[in-house]
Amino acid sequence: MASEELAQKLQRRLQLEESGAAAEGEAAAAKGEEAAGDEAERSCLTASAGAELSAKLCRRQDINEGAAQPRRAAVFNPYTEFKEFSRRQIKDMERMFRLYDSGRDGYIDLMELKLMMEKLGAPQTHLGLKNMIKEVDEDFDGKLSFREFLLIFHKAAAGELEEDSGLLTLAKLSEIDVSIEGVKGAKNFFEAKVQALSSASKFEAEIKAEQDERKREEEERKHRRAAFRELKSAFTQ
Repeated sequence: MASEELAQKLQRRLQLEESGAAAEGEAAAAKGEEAAGDEAERSCLTASAGAELSAKLCRRQDINEGAAQPRRAAVFNPYTEFKEFSRRQIKDMERMFRLYDSGRDGYIDLMELKLMMEKLGAPQTHLGLKNMIKEVDEDFDGKLSFREFLLIFHKAAAGELEEDSGLLTLAKLSEIDVSIEGVKGAKNFFEAKVQALSSASKFEAEIKAEQDERKREEEERKHRRAAFRELKSAFTQ
């Protein structure tokens, strides 16, 4: 009886030891798989970081060699960057830009430029349109931002566009109200445009006028408040 009970205990211990060894083996295998997964993830992240760093270094080298331009901020102030234009001129150009930005994405792409030139009566070939964009495409994205659109008129006014340039044609055919700009004696609309854009900037004068108007309105409010207080004190006496 005692020997049978002892045999059962020994068998029970043997089973426990075997199950414990199996559990340790499974835990070790799981730990090994987890370590292998971590190592693979680290390798993937290292490769990704290396590729990103390599791309940044390549772009920096292109910028240093003049093969690429630094990226500009998406938001800019046209009134301070293009001081040769009046506020009214920039507003007119912005309206024209939005008119042809049919995608409403803040850019004029190749097809939208194609439509613009057709509307202006000067259709261009596919290659001609690409060359037009290339002349002012500072970020090499193949389309015109509003800033790059303003560069067209900036270059036209400065005489930096070739006679056969599609951009010069665009500038010539762009609508301009000579009476509004106050340009007298211009032979044609383009001459009026160049004279208007080349004239002294009205930006600072317009800002000063706005500031003076605000000061005048504030003075009037002060006088009205003072008069009201005097009238109130007269009735309370």
